[in-house]
Amino acid sequence: MKAPELLSPAGTLKSMRYAFAYGADAVYAGLPRYSLRARNNDFLEDNLRIGIDEAHAAGKQFFMAVNISPHNSKLRTFIKDMTPLVEMQPDAFIMADPGLIMMVREQWPDMPIHLSVQANTVNYATVQFWKSVGVSRVILSRELSLDEIAEIRDRCPDMELEVFVHGALCIAYSGRCLLSGYFNHRDPNQGTCTNACRWEYKTHGAEEDISGVVHPDQAEVISMADLNASNKIAGERIEGLDLSGGLAHETFGPTGGARHPLADRVYLLEELNRPGELMPIEEDEHGTYIMNSRDLRAVEHVQALTRIGVDCLKIEGRTKSHYYVARTAQVYRRAIDDAVAGKPFDPELLVELDNLAHRGYTDGFFERHHTKEYQNYIEGVSKNREQQFVGEISGIKGDWAEVEIKNKLQVGDAVTFLLPDGNRVEQVAEMQAMDGSAMIEAPGGGHRVRLRLPAGAAQYGDRLKYGLIAKHLKS
Repeated sequence: MKAPELLSPAGTLKSMRYAFAYGADAVYAGLPRYSLRARNNDFLEDNLRIGIDEAHAAGKQFFMAVNISPHNSKLRTFIKDMTPLVEMQPDAFIMADPGLIMMVREQWPDMPIHLSVQANTVNYATVQFWKSVGVSRVILSRELSLDEIAEIRDRCPDMELEVFVHGALCIAYSGRCLLSGYFNHRDPNQGTCTNACRWEYKTHGAEEDISGVVHPDQAEVISMADLNASNKIAGERIEGLDLSGGLAHETFGPTGGARHPLADRVYLLEELNRPGELMPIEEDEHGTYIMNSRDLRAVEHVQALTRIGVDCLKIEGRTKSHYYVARTAQVYRRAIDDAVAGKPFDPELLVELDNLAHRGYTDGFFERHHTKEYQNYIEGVSKNREQQFVGEISGIKGDWAEVEIKNKLQVGDAVTFLLPDGNRVEQVAEMQAMDGSAMIEAPGGGHRVRLRLPAGAAQYGDRLKYGLIAKHLKS
């Protein structure tokens, strides 16, 4: 089987370097004005040039995201702003807007274009259309199953296909969300998303009259437990249910499925950091979507995607840390290599990804209905090795690593040394200050210490500069 390309996010040059050190074949980044990451993005023109040059020197690829849905003002400056970037020779533009694609095709006919997931490609006819206008790769919608991806592959054998396998899931179709614009006047489709769907909210009962949604004097607080319980029964028949509103008969939603008892009520949301600001939101028969965004983790499907012949597996997370980029690249590199070598899936990879901070995992839409055996397989994996990023290797002196401390670390802690050439689990037996004096504890970020390297690690030389240290948290 052909190994799919592993594509990692790069919000910073540092993240790009860690992605390559831990196994990524390519990275994607973008100028804030024209990509969907205007915040936490240091890829202005100078850094784009450095990133592209470093990627090519390492034999890697650098894709440039130009995936906004632009308003007229950005069209007027687009060609002028893109000209110096094209001269840097990125390996492709990732684009979604047909107008911008047309402008690039006319101005730079040889520039490869990858169709962004924002364009929402869900069928083979759409793939064939984009091929007809010169697009060389299509990033398929996250809403597709493995079977649907396989059919697209069969019907479009000469088009490169890319699929997301890890990262945040938007609550909107293919990421075209309006929540951040609604709540904060920061348009997600212009790159300024505040991730409003992932904040902590309280839900207040509300009333609706001719003036709109209003807060009653005695607001009923609807708990998250109530909402979650209601979501579990969405789509099922509800019989003889009697809530305070008096629903004592079967009711059905617009598609014929059951309509659960909270479906017709209206709510006000109160965000944790803005008490007293109550924002209206409605709940339909499927639940309150704003509170239901888990993270995508599809490492268990890498073998199937490789067999199908998907050309590229993509990790989301341009605003994430270099630690996240390194760990995800390392895990998915191993999954791809195992798949190509014909090895069985290693459940340990699930454990490794559980060691990252996440909001609960889902494999998205790849499998429509998991079997009981499959669910047990996923849920039965040990999760007792949760870890915290505590250190970054900044230098090597003999058998000692000079470490920039990020979180509290002390002698006796169990840690994993994350190294590009393989991880090592160790116990911190001794710690030194930079002058060689003994230390018992580094209380938190800002400290620099020396830790003894795992046996044999010093042989890896310069690659150790990308070493990271994660502390095992006690359960």
